[in-house]
Order: sequence, then C-alpha cells, then structure tokens
Amino acid sequence: MHGEFITSAKVLIVDDMATNRELAKTALCSAAYQIDEAENGQEALEKIKNNHYDVVLLDVLMPDIDGLDVCKKLRQEADFALLPVIMVTSLESPDDVIRGMSAGATDYVQKPYFPAELVSRVNAAVRHKRIIDRLDDIETAFFTLARIIEAKDAHQNGPYDRLAHLSLVFAQNLKLTYQQIDALCRGSILHDIGKLGVPDHILLKSSQLNDSEWEIMKQHVIIGEQLCKPFKALQDTVEIIKYHHEAWDGSGYPEGLSGKNIPLLARIFQIVDIYDALSSKRPYKEAYSEETTINILKEESKKGLRDAKLVKEFIALLKAEPKLFQTHKEPVTLSKSCELTEKVMKLGISSWYQKIINSS
Repeated sequence: MHGEFITSAKVLIVDDMATNRELAKTALCSAAYQIDEAENGQEALEKIKNNHYDVVLLDVLMPDIDGLDVCKKLRQEADFALLPVIMVTSLESPDDVIRGMSAGATDYVQKPYFPAELVSRVNAAVRHKRIIDRLDDIETAFFTLARIIEAKDAHQNGPYDRLAHLSLVFAQNLKLTYQQIDALCRGSILHDIGKLGVPDHILLKSSQLNDSEWEIMKQHVIIGEQLCKPFKALQDTVEIIKYHHEAWDGSGYPEGLSGKNIPLLARIFQIVDIYDALSSKRPYKEAYSEETTINILKEESKKGLRDAKLVKEFIALLKAEPKLFQTHKEPVTLSKSCELTEKVMKLGISSWYQKIINSS
C-alpha cells in the first residue's frame, strides 16, 4: 500500500533542521507530492496562510514558536481548523503524544520512522482532507444560494447573519448543546433555501400575495427539506427548515403540528425570526420599539401561536442583557459563502430580476 499516492497532494514540511526536512522529502519522493518547506514556526504560519496545503508535517521541537504552538494557532483559525497536521518528533512519552493531540494534531509519527509509514499516514490524511473539502464545497454552495435569495427576496426578514447571531445568543442562554447551537446558526442561513423553487413572479412580488400564490410560497419549506435532507451534517437543521412556520396551536404549516410535536429548534428559531422582523426596519414598515415588540410576542404567546415558556425566557434575556442583541457586524457562519455572494451580487443579477418582474 505504501506505493499508492494521492495525485497532486501538496505537503508542507516544517523542521528547523535541514537534514530532517531532506529525510522527509526523500520518503515522499513520488512526483505526485508537491513539497514545500519551512524552517521555523513563524515561516510555517505565513506559508500556510498564503498557500493551500493538504497536509502539514510539523516538528515539535523548534526554537521560538514550537510545533505545539503552531498547531494551536492554526486551530484558532476557522480556515485551518480541519487542516491535517501530523506531528513528527523524537519525543516518545505518552504525555508528549497527549500534548500533541490536545494541541490539535491529526496524527503523530515518531522518529526514526519507516518511509512507508510516513507515506501511508500522509495518504490517509490527504484522503480525509479531500472528503472534507468536497463537503465544504457543497455546503458553501448551499449557503451562497441562500444568501442570494436573501438579497433579492421581497418578503425576507433577514439579514441572515443577524438571525444567526440572535439564535446563538438565545441558544447559549438556554444551555443547548454545541450540536444544537450549530444547527440553529446553520438554520438561520438556510431556513428559506427552498425559495429556490418558488417562481420569481411570486418571490419578488412587492404587493400582497393572493391565495393561490401564497399556497405556492408555502411550499418553500418542503422544497428546502428535500434539498438539505440528503446531507448528514444538516439533519438537525432540516427540522428548522421544514417546521419554522408551524404554530403552537396547530395553525401553522406545512403539517399543522402543535405543541411539543414541533421540534424544539424550530420553536426557538421562529421566536428569534419574529423578534427580528418586528424590531428591524423593513421596506413596508419602521422598526418597532422594544416595548411594542415585546408586547406583540406576549400577545402571540397568549393566543397560543408560540411556545409560551420559550417566549418568556427570550423576553427575560432581552431585558436582562440588551447589549447581546445589538447588531452583529461579522458573519457568524461560512465566510466563504459571504465572499461568493458578494461577487455574484456585484454582477447585478438580483436588480436585473427585479426590473423584469416590475415591468411584467
């Protein structure tokens, strides 16, 4: 198996000793590997920031910034959180291995090593990286499409990043798990992804929808569910996408669920979504005051439309920690999708659509 290589894998070898770097290069002698070198931690960080690597072979014992600190710094950056880092060191105690793995190392190779062992470990790391990259590309595409919908949807409450921030604040207060919080943040961006299947003459209509148009619009939750359901990483998010328009009394859609039959995350998100719609300025209304917003939330709770317990907790947090609800300036999720969306919107596609609809 050691003769099997991953085509075009790019590897960074980081070691302060030239002889050690040469040994690693010799082990990875196949032309399939693109080899780059760094002789200290600072140089490694700069190269990783400015290049795309599939694997980093990182020596532990280096002057100034050692391998453990390099790995810790990488894991603090979202762009490098999943970059495979293989520690290569002569340290052999279990404590040394634990420190390396705790710093965020993907794997650990002890010197002296067999060349075949190093090749096998690099190959395994590259395969894992390629799978993660493919999943990330798919997810980024979904988020980008969702943001484009946000930018052109005449009925959208948005912006999505503000919803993600508010969801994060409320979820942390409720002491939800990391998995639940992550699902809420993703759901804040993807909740209306199904509007991809809504005709533009309905999606972009500036006046009130008629009954038949409204029935078509309501299908966006089913379309969104079908788009995201195949992806395992989005399973918890799918419940938000499908059920965030259900009502506590069963008067919502698409299934008319009631009470605790509505998934918890969908109940949480709809409160955040309603708060944002009420407290923010829209083309059709000014922003409501905090007092008015709270009163409307209470009224909807009394009417049986919302989970009264969650509404009470949300209002209590709003009053106790108002600064937490201030506009969040930085995107909460997937900066790649923000960059792609900005490029697409600069083409003027959304305004072009709007002109077509207005003239029809």
